[in-house]
Amino acid sequence: MEPSKPGPQKGRQLLPFKVEYKATPKEFISYAFLLNLGLFLTAAGIHLFKTPNHFAMGGTSGMSIIMATLWPQMNVGGALFVINGILVALGILFLGVKTMGVTIYSSFALSAFVSLLEWVYPMNAPFTSDTLLELCFAVALPAAGSAIVFNVGASTGGTDIVAMILSKYTSMEIGRALLLSDLAIAAWAGGLYGVATGLYCVLGTFAKAFMVDSVIESLNQRKVVTVVSKYPDKVKQFIVETLNRSATVYNAKGAYTGQNEEVFTTVLTRRQTVLLRNYLRRIDPGAFLTIVNSSEIVGKGFRAL
Repeated sequence: MEPSKPGPQKGRQLLPFKVEYKATPKEFISYAFLLNLGLFLTAAGIHLFKTPNHFAMGGTSGMSIIMATLWPQMNVGGALFVINGILVALGILFLGVKTMGVTIYSSFALSAFVSLLEWVYPMNAPFTSDTLLELCFAVALPAAGSAIVFNVGASTGGTDIVAMILSKYTSMEIGRALLLSDLAIAAWAGGLYGVATGLYCVLGTFAKAFMVDSVIESLNQRKVVTVVSKYPDKVKQFIVETLNRSATVYNAKGAYTGQNEEVFTTVLTRRQTVLLRNYLRRIDPGAFLTIVNSSEIVGKGFRAL
């Protein structure tokens, strides 16, 4: 008689099977490059446009600009080190080192990049006298940098650490809480630097939120293409051999003609979509083609899970 198999103990939760994935050297280099590029663009926006115009648009950068004004012996990079150091310590205390992960590096790397730019290219005054133009770049550069960092699955640290702590220990609406704190910092800037600067800070706070989402969508945008052609073999050959892509092929039946057709569905870049469209125009002008934008494609050949 076989011994009975032990069942799960009462009250004990069975943990799911974990699969660990190790990145290849090429993937790690690409990840590190994009992460540091995003952090550097964010630092450039802070040093070149935010600081000389006193655009304290919330977050740790806004607090650092205000601190550098209240304590002139401290520069913005130094203030960022202090604030991010405190936040990282809180994050490690409440969340643990493993949960914080690359956020620890991002927090200090951003501060280091700002300090490096302050040393290499000091900014004693804004580039131009056009405040609105300066605001556009003060929003665009950090938004682009943050989007690149978020797109690789990391964060720029700072108030993101506060959001992680609040989401773990409270039921507070994190987005609203962070927006209110950003607006409070902008209002503080208005009282310190004047109403006009405060209004620019409020405007920049809202503009950055919209722009980060737009940049992330544009970075990930692909075309989902569906093709019905009377030359399915040529279409498949072009997609696989020329475009170096694959496709899902399934049989369908036309409602009007009643004919059986092979339908191809594939995901392409903008350039590949144009090549496929031009190819179909040459070999089968009557082909049926639909193209739909998608901002999130996950799978082999695209983004990893």
